[in-house]
Amino acid sequence: MHIADIAVSVFVVVIIVVSLLSNVVVLICFLYNQEIRKQVPGLFILNLTFCNLLLTVSNMPLTLVGLINKGNTGGNGFCQTVGFLDTFLTTNSMLSMGALSIDRWVAVVFPLNYHSRIRHRDAVIGLGYTWMHSLSFSTVATCFSWVGYHHLYASCTLCNARASGTRTQFIIYTVVLHSLTFLLTLIVLCVTYLKVLKVARFHCKRIDVITMQTLLLLVDIHPRCRGQLHVISNQLKNSVRQRCLDEQRQRRQRATKKISTFIGTFVVCFAPYVITRIFELFNLGQINPHWGVLSKCLAYSKAACDPFVYSLLRKQYRKTCSNLANKILKRSSFNSSARMVENGMANDTNDTNNIKPTQ
Repeated sequence: MHIADIAVSVFVVVIIVVSLLSNVVVLICFLYNQEIRKQVPGLFILNLTFCNLLLTVSNMPLTLVGLINKGNTGGNGFCQTVGFLDTFLTTNSMLSMGALSIDRWVAVVFPLNYHSRIRHRDAVIGLGYTWMHSLSFSTVATCFSWVGYHHLYASCTLCNARASGTRTQFIIYTVVLHSLTFLLTLIVLCVTYLKVLKVARFHCKRIDVITMQTLLLLVDIHPRCRGQLHVISNQLKNSVRQRCLDEQRQRRQRATKKISTFIGTFVVCFAPYVITRIFELFNLGQINPHWGVLSKCLAYSKAACDPFVYSLLRKQYRKTCSNLANKILKRSSFNSSARMVENGMANDTNDTNNIKPTQ
């Protein structure tokens, strides 16, 4: 194997392990915490987790085998099934991210009307649309036999070589697919999260202004400060003002960092693969096979990033994980203590039985 193939293979193994463990943890938190299950975004997170897990156990291992064996290891029917799942799961996960961004936008921009605007019924309708959208595109590709093993990506996916007789239809299909999945989701992410960032910055500034005015008012009216205002009033006011400005800057940085993470991970993971697809579709030049596999692996890596971006870094999920860990550790420590007590009682019984009665 080439050194690049070895590096990509190790990368795929790392993605599989991280994606499998992190998505399973998200699923456990969802099943354990009733509050998470009651929330409307929980349906989209559950759907995203399901897609990531299925992609991890079905498509990623076959890509790893394809890298090692330099070819398809399954039959044509099996490869078409895996290719169907590849298109369906990737499309479904992208649309789920767009739905989560819309939910976050409504929650931040319309906080008082959130529960009336976004209900479980609306979430189920949105979830049904993502499934119908994904099923339609993946079914069309399978019916036209456009799915097969693609050596450039070392995976069973949409294959240009299988569309030689229907070249025009395949081009239209591919452009519409990426326009209504990647491009549409990217536009939704940018519009909604930039609106969220704008509102968050406005609220941060408003909160800090109110806090600053309140603190300065307390300084002016505090009885202990009345006799010394001519000496320390300006210094204290400047200190309060500087502290509020520092907190405002930190809040803005946190909000910007979160929004950048949502949009940045989506672009970094999916954009190289989609651009490579378009580049290949219109024969714009020779594509390095190592780059093709790497772009596919970057798309896979989104399944490993999503649990941290949307779930595990949130306070509610961290608290749930902490409670689960404490519960497991307490149970294990209780079991070990019980064993020690049982062993001690058994030893005492043996010692008692070994004592011979004196005559």
